[in-house]
Amino acid sequence: MVQNWKEIGPQRYRETFGRYFEDFQVGDVYEHRPGKTVLESDNHLFTLLTLNTHPLHFDAEYGAATEFGRNLVVSTYTLALLIGMSVSDISQKTIANLGMDEVKFSHPVFAGDTLYAESEVLEKRVSKSRPGQGVVTVRTTGKNQRGEVVCTFKRSMLIPERGHAVEDRMGTY
Repeated sequence: MVQNWKEIGPQRYRETFGRYFEDFQVGDVYEHRPGKTVLESDNHLFTLLTLNTHPLHFDAEYGAATEFGRNLVVSTYTLALLIGMSVSDISQKTIANLGMDEVKFSHPVFAGDTLYAESEVLEKRVSKSRPGQGVVTVRTTGKNQRGEVVCTFKRSMLIPERGHAVEDRMGTY
């Protein structure tokens, strides 16, 4: 079980996040909460920030004329949101994201949908070249409020072993 606090003095505790390499077990599934209701403004802002000029994401008249009958949420926003939901649990201590594979968008996301994420540990191995670190691969699944899978992807991360994270060395963090 992951401890989400550490004692820093008598009757004094500091909240901690993330998992060390040792905390991951192949087959474990971590449900990430809270979920997030996607707002139209979220979609518009992400569209502007990333210069995605496809009118399906921000022009209501264009969206109404499509098979969806309304605007779609930008798929890369969905991906970024699901990754973000998992950070405090699985990658808060990560040294580096090593890659993403098998990204699939299996159901459209619309403003007003609430998304939830969960990650399953697929594999882990001790790093051969970086003492005190290991590689963890997870599959993250995002679902909407009706339980429909909207996105899946695999992500590999370089994660420190206990005692080797930056915050372990800082003392004040």
